[in-house]
Amino acid sequence: MKYSIREIIEKEAEAIRNIPLSNDFSGVVELIHHHVHELKGKLIISGMGKVGQIAENIATTFCSTGTPAIFLHPSEAQHGDLGIIQENDILLVISNSGKTREIIELIDLAKILYPSIPVIAITGNENPSFLNKLDYIILTGNPKEVCPLDLTPTTTTTVMTVIGDILVVMMMEKIKFTASEYAKRHHSGYLGDKSREQVKNLRKEPTHGATAKE
Repeated sequence: MKYSIREIIEKEAEAIRNIPLSNDFSGVVELIHHHVHELKGKLIISGMGKVGQIAENIATTFCSTGTPAIFLHPSEAQHGDLGIIQENDILLVISNSGKTREIIELIDLAKILYPSIPVIAITGNENPSFLNKLDYIILTGNPKEVCPLDLTPTTTTTVMTVIGDILVVMMMEKIKFTASEYAKRHHSGYLGDKSREQVKNLRKEPTHGATAKE
């Protein structure tokens, strides 16, 4: 084996540590908040191939934590799914190379439909082909893949997942998302039970300065 298990873990962990802190995460969160929570639009996230699976995961995580989001497949967008875009929506695209044909075309098509739609990109390329159409760019640090061929998306998708988590957590804090709101969105399963238990325990806690008897 080219790498030991420990080396693979360390290389991926190092890539996460090297996510550029110069990225304007706060600005991105503010823009998403404005369009989704103030203008009542939604967050549309898109990516191609394995990156698309990361995009879908980020979208569902946003949904479950109070920020309406949807995954839009960039190829299916050209066959009618583009119609999901509405006024006040915001587009987040993910492309490691910054040259993904389907993503370039999606941005162009979205801009034809709604010229003022804001676009954010998560990419490993400081100068993506669509740079002049972006409102914000979030750089991954362009880590080297742990794939022995340096081809299969491995480390890059790990970093993209973490960037998605950063945005989700920051948004949760901004909107003051609570366990009670979480429970409303998780009717079944372990997380649904856990969130309702948290709400129940919070209701049992005495208020500051009061005794349990009171």
